[in-house]
Amino acid sequence: MCDGQSIENSKYLKTLILNSEQDTQSLAEQLATLPLTGSVWLAGDLGAGKTTLTRYWLQALGHTGAVKSPTYTLVEPYSIHRKDGSTKPVYHADLYRLQDPEELSFIGFDEYLDEPEALVIIEWASRADSYLPPPTLFIDMTQSVSDVNNIEARQVQLRVSKAGQAQGLDLSQLII
Repeated sequence: MCDGQSIENSKYLKTLILNSEQDTQSLAEQLATLPLTGSVWLAGDLGAGKTTLTRYWLQALGHTGAVKSPTYTLVEPYSIHRKDGSTKPVYHADLYRLQDPEELSFIGFDEYLDEPEALVIIEWASRADSYLPPPTLFIDMTQSVSDVNNIEARQVQLRVSKAGQAQGLDLSQLII
């Protein structure tokens, strides 16, 4: 975990290098501590680690069961039971196979976004960006080669939107 480094660091923009799956898990655990509601858009090529990050994130939030990829179902719902007795609704969406953004209205996707306190993690949101409201947080993952032993790494850029800034999100404490 100490092999990671922060390239950029500010309250609303953070770029990190993930050199291992443990680094991905650490990032997910830190994301789980943020008071996130609304949507988070995950971008990146196939194999960049979007689903892996989401799996660890759901586990860090308190989900104990399996985490299925929503590639074919478009959305997988989760009810996360918190220590304070409340339940946080989390939806994991994968829009890679989406043919037309209007399909989202047919499955009632707006209801997920309108649900108070819900977190909607969306892979491939760019396929419906004209349909979706702006996210709270953008996460862009790219594969790269780390300087440490030429091991494949992930560069992750996190950017808080204006909606996220209004929620008081602060990325400056994220470290790997």
